[in-house]
Formats: sequence, structure tokens, C-alpha cells
Amino acid sequence: MNTFTYVFLIALFLSYAVQFWLSTRQSAYVLKHRPEVPDDFKASVSLEAHQKAADYTIEKGKLGDIDSVIGIVFLLLFTLGGGISLLFDFWASFDLSPILSGVISLGSVFIIMSVLELPLSIYQTFVVEEKYGFNKSTVKQFITDQLMQLVLVAVIGLPLLALILWVMDEIGQYWWVWTWAILISFSLLLSWLYPTLIAPLFNKFTPLEDGSLKDRIQQLLERCGFSSNGIYIMDGSKRSGHGNAYFTGMGSNKRIVFFDTLAESLDDEEMEAVLAHELGHFKRKHVIKMLVASSVMSLISLAVLGWLITEPWFFTGLGVTTESNAAALLLFMLVSPAFTSFMTPISAYFQRKFEFEADDFASEHAKASKLISGLVKLYEENASTLTPDPLFSAYHYSHPPAAIRIAHLNKA
Repeated sequence: MNTFTYVFLIALFLSYAVQFWLSTRQSAYVLKHRPEVPDDFKASVSLEAHQKAADYTIEKGKLGDIDSVIGIVFLLLFTLGGGISLLFDFWASFDLSPILSGVISLGSVFIIMSVLELPLSIYQTFVVEEKYGFNKSTVKQFITDQLMQLVLVAVIGLPLLALILWVMDEIGQYWWVWTWAILISFSLLLSWLYPTLIAPLFNKFTPLEDGSLKDRIQQLLERCGFSSNGIYIMDGSKRSGHGNAYFTGMGSNKRIVFFDTLAESLDDEEMEAVLAHELGHFKRKHVIKMLVASSVMSLISLAVLGWLITEPWFFTGLGVTTESNAAALLLFMLVSPAFTSFMTPISAYFQRKFEFEADDFASEHAKASKLISGLVKLYEENASTLTPDPLFSAYHYSHPPAAIRIAHLNKA
């Protein structure tokens, strides 16, 4: 243990103390407002739906707290407990090349973490989501999804990891600049390929049938000057009762996707308004702004790692006795969230700002009243609480709370 050990422990304690405090506030606030529907929603949301959302929010919060405790325990076991050193020393004993040994060691850690997270994921899906009527996944579907995700990570992630370790070994002092360029290029390529190569592995995408909804959407796209590679309905109901809509892809490979659950619950004008909101994110350059911000943060993070990797105290302070590029990369990924958690409310603030701007865009190109009614249906069907704690939502929420968002839309 050295000075950095204590710095890490203090950062870890503070970040999780804030998280647990906010979670406690959220549960207490939601429970306090559970008996009555807020005045602004009494005409549109039943008391039963409001209380279901409150119970669902509180139960998810408790599960999140348990997940955090488990995460802390195993983070400390992996680092100060010597788990990473044991794994890396074990694979090094096979006399493999440094890159292959590093890839296998990192892969082993990720597999162990995935296995440790599996019981909580099973409980979330087949107990909590089932209890509130959201789970539509079967055991077979759940197992298939887990295996497919593991295969994808292996096929895509391991070669990328090997390339990064090679760059770290061979390029020299400024390896982090090249690594950053590789990661950004890979991210853009994956975003472009995702709609046609990856997403169809998990869901079926059916082109939207001709009719009034398709005509309305095409007219909206023409008014907004937006082109896409098609409008699709996704069979989200085979896993969950939650509804959503999103854009995916880049350039000429963009797709508009509606969950089938959403298409069944909203009328045509509400679907148009929800889509107009999503279009607002593109037309107001939110996607590009978020991409630039993410790229800058990635570059800064890699530059910091480029400095830490040359400091022996970084390794010894986190329980690693044998220095290596792979170990440094893993340590940085594991411990950096403890030091960057203070950025969560900053990011959330700008994301909420973007949501308001997208709502304004939707109000210009569709009916604000229809976006309001569509949102209320989504809040109710997804059991999203209408009464979040103000501090919790300010810290965590990427979307404005329902009452604030709808008040903003009413001004339109």
C-alpha cells in the first residue's frame, strides 16, 4: 500500500457514499408521494399505475444498491486483494507472448465479472421484471442472448484488444494517440454496421407497412429534410413489455426503429411527435456534440493512462506486483469510475438540455399536445415514476423529470 492506495480508497468511498445517499433519497421521496397522483397527471394516469411505478422504482433502486455493494467487494478483491496479480501470473506461467497473455488475462477478468453479474441479471429479469409484467423473455431466450453477447465480445473485442496491446508495446511514448484514433475509428465503423449486421442477430426488423402512419412519417421526414435507410418495427415484445423508439446507424445507413410495443400503444399522431423529437436530436447536432465530447474525454483518459503506465506506484498502489501494459489497461478501466463519478451530473445536465431542445424541435414539426400524450403513455407503460427526488434526478437523469418536461412542452 502507498499514498495512491489511500487516494483510491477515499475516491471509492466518496463516490459510492454519494450514490447510496442519493438512492436513499430517491426511495424515500418516491414512497412519500406514492399515495396520490400528482395534480398535473390526475386526468391521464390512474392511481394504480402511479403506485406501480413507485414500487417498481423503489425495487429497482434496492437492486441497484445490491449491485453496487457487490461491485465494490469484487473491485477490492481484484485490486488490493491481489486477484489481478494472481490471474496475470497464472497466464504468464504458460510462457505465452506478452500480447496473447495480456489478451487472455483481460478476457478472463471480463468473463469472471460477467459470471458474477449473472445471478443479479437473472433476478432482475425473471423476478423484478416478471413481477411488474414487463418480462417476456423465456429462459431459452435469456441463455441464447448471453451466449450471443459473449461470442460477439470475443469475435469483435479480443482482436481489438490485441491490436491495442500491440500498439502499446510497439509504437512508443505516444501510443495513446494511436490507440485513441483506433478506438474512434472502430466506434464509427461499428455504429455504421450495427443496424444491418449486429442488431438483426438479436431482433427481427420488419419494414413499416404502407398506410397512414408510414405516409405521415414520410411527410415528416420530408419537412425536416431527413433521409434514412428505412422505417422498421422491432419485435421488442419478445423480451420486454417496455416501449421505445430510436435511430441507429450513420450516414446512408441510418434506420428509424419503433418497438412493436410502442406502435401498439400510441396513435399515428403520437408516433409522429415521438419521431419528431428523435429527429430533433439529429437536426440540432446533439449526436455530433456527444460524439465530440466523448472523443475528447477518451483522448484525455488515454493521455492520463499514458502517464500512469510509467509510474510504479500506480501498479503497487492497486495491488499489482508485476507491471505490464495489459495490467495497466485493466486497472485503469476498473478504478477510473471512482475518480470520474463527479462528471455524471455534468453529463446529465447537458443531456437534459438536449432533450428540451429536441422537444422544441418536435413542437415545431408536430403537435406538442400529441408529444405530451404520447410521453404520458410511455411513462405509464414503462412504470417510470412521476415523482423522482429532485437531487437524484439532477445527478442521474438524462431526461428531464416528467412534470418539468411536460410543463416545458405546454409552453409550446
